[in-house]
Amino acid sequence: MGENILEVEGLHVEVDGKRIIEGVDIRLEKGESYVLFGPNGSGKTSLVNAIMGLPEYVVKKGFIAFDGVDVTSKSIDERSKLGMKLAFQLPPEITGVKLRDMLKVCVGLKHKDDLPDEIYGLVEKLKLTEFLDRDINLGFSGGERKRAEVLQMLVMKPKLMLLDEPDSGVDVESLKLIGTLIQEYIESSGASALIITHQGQVLEYIKARRSCVFMKKIVYCLSTPQEIISSIQLHGYSACLDCDRRKPKNE
Repeated sequence: MGENILEVEGLHVEVDGKRIIEGVDIRLEKGESYVLFGPNGSGKTSLVNAIMGLPEYVVKKGFIAFDGVDVTSKSIDERSKLGMKLAFQLPPEITGVKLRDMLKVCVGLKHKDDLPDEIYGLVEKLKLTEFLDRDINLGFSGGERKRAEVLQMLVMKPKLMLLDEPDSGVDVESLKLIGTLIQEYIESSGASALIITHQGQVLEYIKARRSCVFMKKIVYCLSTPQEIISSIQLHGYSACLDCDRRKPKNE
């Protein structure tokens, strides 16, 4: 067993006074990619938003520890500075802010400074050179938005990436670019990733050893992402419930 980068224990979360997460436990080791499956509306996005510390997601019970630090009451900014980053499922348009300038903010450069060659290299790999001087995500396709989102995340060199459906709404080329670069970063840096996905296409490029299914209140676990995908495709999410009931109590 390796050292945990993320520990979530007995997590209960409310939004606008409504309980949306009840009693969730997750352990994620350093250097590990962990996949989170689940039906629409089950609370997957709410879970990663709560882990990141978005203020509308109020923790009522339980705790979140990141890299050995209890971050349950810490702000998004504090969690980000510790090395936790979130890539949104639907990256928003930001009018008036150029992608180039956002990248400078991400790495702490002044407005007049030029981007280092390392970042230009990532820009080229993600085929975003022509987008550097455009407003962030304005008029971007789904794949272009996701590539720009992953670019901003990678330049900040996170210890933990929270990836909310990186394979949704993207074309085949964008999927390969995104998945390949994320996996390369994980291998070179020892970073970890918690990945939400429905169909699992991104797992063609990101190597994940463990996975689970989140169904509102409890995380139901199987041994591999491939087993979960196969079970869901053949039997729906009910198969995951049956698997959890058969699971030894000490797992």
